[in-house]
Amino acid sequence: MAQVSTRKVSLCGKELHGLQHICAFFDSRKEMYDILNPYFREGIDVGDEVVTILESSAHDDHVERMRNGGVPVQDAIQRGQLKVVPSEETYIQDNVFVVDRMYSTLEGVLKGAAEGEFKSVRTCGDMEWALKNLPGTDDLMVYEAKVNTLAPKHDCTLLCCYDVNRFSGRVIADVLATHSHVIIGGHVHENPYYLDPVTFLHKLALRRSSPAPLASES
Repeated sequence: MAQVSTRKVSLCGKELHGLQHICAFFDSRKEMYDILNPYFREGIDVGDEVVTILESSAHDDHVERMRNGGVPVQDAIQRGQLKVVPSEETYIQDNVFVVDRMYSTLEGVLKGAAEGEFKSVRTCGDMEWALKNLPGTDDLMVYEAKVNTLAPKHDCTLLCCYDVNRFSGRVIADVLATHSHVIIGGHVHENPYYLDPVTFLHKLALRRSSPAPLASES
């Protein structure tokens, strides 16, 4: 049964209602944190657990940008409200992406929040790890679709960040198809290209089963 959220969740100056799985497209780190820092600050202020996932090599910069953006990083980390988690321990543990494993990891985070001190959770996953093309990465969109079956069971806001300069047009199209809301150009929109998980996974299966087109001959 879907959870009814009464907490405030704002992005890009817009207050959102209900459960959200949001993709955010950025073309610079500055633009990214201009949007993320108010989202993080608000989460801490209203008592959410805030979970950020990104590659360990970016953690120092991530923490510094949050601190410069007014996020009370040290206090929130000390009381367990803010978590900065490496992609290498979540998405690509053992240098492979496994859909069911990551789904279970996220489910554990959401259940843990509901049963713990903070009750609700907002996340932010920086998807740069997918550019490494490690084994299993081709199943990322299967995971993104399945998240839409998990989110309605929990009081959560799930945000996935993609650099539009680094991901292919095909990936961007699939990201749009698997998120109900999208941030682009500093604004959040209800996404008209969103497909329910069953429909998307069916389309993806058909695409994968179709033979690749033959190269045109000169």
